[in-house]
Amino acid sequence: MNSVTPINGPRNPDEVVSYHRTELNVILSLYGRMVAAGEWRDYGISALRDVAVFSVFRRAAEYPLYRIEKRPKLARAQGMYAVIAMDGQILKRGHDLKTVLRVLERKLIRAVDD
Repeated sequence: MNSVTPINGPRNPDEVVSYHRTELNVILSLYGRMVAAGEWRDYGISALRDVAVFSVFRRAAEYPLYRIEKRPKLARAQGMYAVIAMDGQILKRGHDLKTVLRVLERKLIRAVDD
């Protein structure tokens, strides 16, 4: 009968951008390796109207080290996936999530070599 509509959020769940299970598997695979290397310790996921964000933290109470963003509106132009550093610099943008995440895998190789 009566449905509750969020005040700030989208009214229709179809309007929310979120990660698909296959995308999350790729991201969480990298996340697990970085946790095992001692580089990352926490994460957060946000599903908003225009963007889905996977944020990676060194500690739970600080700013994210990296944000992995999915913006479907950029799929035809620059690519819908992007890795953004803490200072807002876009490290990599592209159409394929695995290719975009390689910029972070290089940091894993350096962490293991040390």
